[in-house]
Parts: sequence; C-alpha cells; structure tokens
Amino acid sequence: MLRIATIGTSPITENFIEVLRANDRAVFAGAQSRDAERAHAFTQEHGGKHGYSSVEELAADPAIDAVYIGSPNACHAPQALALIAAGKHVLVEKSFCSNRREAQEVFDAAERANVVALEAMRPLHDPAYYQFKDALEQIGRIRRVTIRFGKYSSRYDDILAHRHTNIFDCNMASGGLMDMGVYSVEPMIDLLGAPETIAFAPILIDTQAQDITHGPIDAAGTIMCTYPGAVATLHYSKFTQDFSPVQIEGERGTITLDSISMPSHMRIDMMGVAIRMAARTRASSSNTEKMDLPQTDNSMCYELVDFIHAVEQTQAGTPALETACGDHGTMAHFRDLTLATMDVMDRARAQAGIVFPADRTGTQA
Repeated sequence: MLRIATIGTSPITENFIEVLRANDRAVFAGAQSRDAERAHAFTQEHGGKHGYSSVEELAADPAIDAVYIGSPNACHAPQALALIAAGKHVLVEKSFCSNRREAQEVFDAAERANVVALEAMRPLHDPAYYQFKDALEQIGRIRRVTIRFGKYSSRYDDILAHRHTNIFDCNMASGGLMDMGVYSVEPMIDLLGAPETIAFAPILIDTQAQDITHGPIDAAGTIMCTYPGAVATLHYSKFTQDFSPVQIEGERGTITLDSISMPSHMRIDMMGVAIRMAARTRASSSNTEKMDLPQTDNSMCYELVDFIHAVEQTQAGTPALETACGDHGTMAHFRDLTLATMDVMDRARAQAGIVFPADRTGTQA
C-alpha cells in the first residue's frame, strides 16, 4: 500500500484525494500547508493521519512513500528537490516547473535517487485520449493541427477588482499559458514531436495591474508551431470561453475532438474521391463516423494509477526511468514530453517578455 501525502489544500488537491481514496493500492496519509492548523484540519477532513506545517517535516517522515505536489508552479522545483533528496517519489501538478532548466534539475535529481518524478498531465494518461490518438493513422499524413482550450477563470474577477491572485502572478510562475496553454502544448508534442519554430501571440493582462501581477503576464494567447510539411496552432484562454473543437487534419480525413483536457466525443470524417466539375470540386463517397469515448467522473484516477504502477516497479528493483508508466511509454518517455513542453513554453514566454524569478536565478531549495 503506497502511502501518499499532498502539498496544497486547493480544490485540485481535493480532486486528487478523491481518486486516491478510491484506489485500493494507495492511501492518503496527510497534507502539508504553511498554515499548521489548516494542514491538520484538511488532513482530518479527508481521512489522513498527520498534517505537516513544512516540506522539511514532510520529507523527514519515513511513513510517507510519495507526495503529490499541488502548490503554485514556482514552488514545484524546490519542493520536489527536497522530497527527492529524502527518497520520496513525486507526482507534480502541471506545469511541472517554472521553466525547462528547473524541470531538468528535478528529473536529474530523481534519476540519481532512483525515484519516480512524473508530471500530473491528465490527458496523457486518459484512455479516451489514446483512443483518439490510435485513430490518427486512418487520416493519413497530418498537415494541420488545431488545439483549443479556453475557460473563464473566476480568478480573473480578482484582477478586474485589482486584487492579487496567485493564478496571475509572475512570482508564482503562473498565467494563462502555464495553466491552460500547457493542455495544448503537451498533447501537440506527444502527437507531432517538438516544433521547428514557434510564434507566440499573447493577450497580456492590462499594464495597470502589473503591481499585483509583478510584471507582464498573459491571460490568453495563440502559438503557431511549424513542422516539416505541417503546422499546428494552439489556442488557450483564462478570461473567455472557447467552445470550438480540437481538429486534426490529414490528407485522407479529419478528426475532431470535443475537448483536449477531458475528451468525450470524437468524429472522423474520411474524404472520398475528389471529383472535378466545371465550376467546383466536390468529394464523392465520403464517410463520417461519430463515437463516444471512455468517461469517468474524475480523470485524475488515470494519472494516479500510472504513477502507482511506476513506483511499484521501482520498489521491485526496476530503474525508475525504465519503468512502464501505464501502457503508453516509460518514465523516460514522459520525462522527455515534459521537458520538450517546458522548452516550448519558455520560448513563447521569451517572445512575449514574460519573465519568472526562476528565469533569472538558479533553483533555491
């Protein structure tokens, strides 16, 4: 039975504990918060045994095997490094770190300690995503990819009222790209690999709010990524609602997906033979297939199962990077996806002048 603690007491951490308590191969052991009373109350509320007021206290507890890190992005690297140094496995909420350099440092430390370090990127562990991915071979060579994910954040109401929020704060390595855009970037890299070039068009929070955002920070944006013979456009937003589907266009057909974060419906439109007529060209004998994809109330269950599986293999003697992370790759594969994703987001932020503290200095443990 894997004993897992959490860092953070936010709603996303509560969602994680929900699937953790439903899993018979792991147990929720306790939560860490800077507020000791909050840590103990949150732990008791969710059936844990011990609350922790510091990461150091959590790292020193031999009764903890692994930790889910659900704190702000800027805290991920120093917290993960402290836990890895104590021999703990870590499941780190997206975005994995503030930048690629930090992510590489965490993965290098995990490799030296032979522990699992995995980004909690839900779509890449979801059977619905892989059913979609398996269907791509039907549509031929991929030429255009459009991935969209936009949801209005209530935290933007804080910005409008000129109140500070961690969700839009350079010091917390947050903003639209790091919170929402990552859901577009990482699947794109999983599907197509790292792009040759990128061009980033962000929508920044108004300059008069920079005293509470601590610098330029984005709420929405579009990234255009080029590949040999193909292009991908990634759209994200935290201050509007985007209802458009994901679309993958191949030379033989097109696949549309209702959502990249939690896909539930897919449509495949195969092209027929092009018939050239006097005034127009039309397709003959085209075929459309619609299908429902596997669903669950809380898709964090899939990343948890894959994490547990990797940890159990490591405990049985397999080197952590060689362990299977579910049915879709080794830990090394998922590490490389995270690093390539952080690299694209670093390049995008550099074009927009969005700078985090970790971009200026080394990681502070």
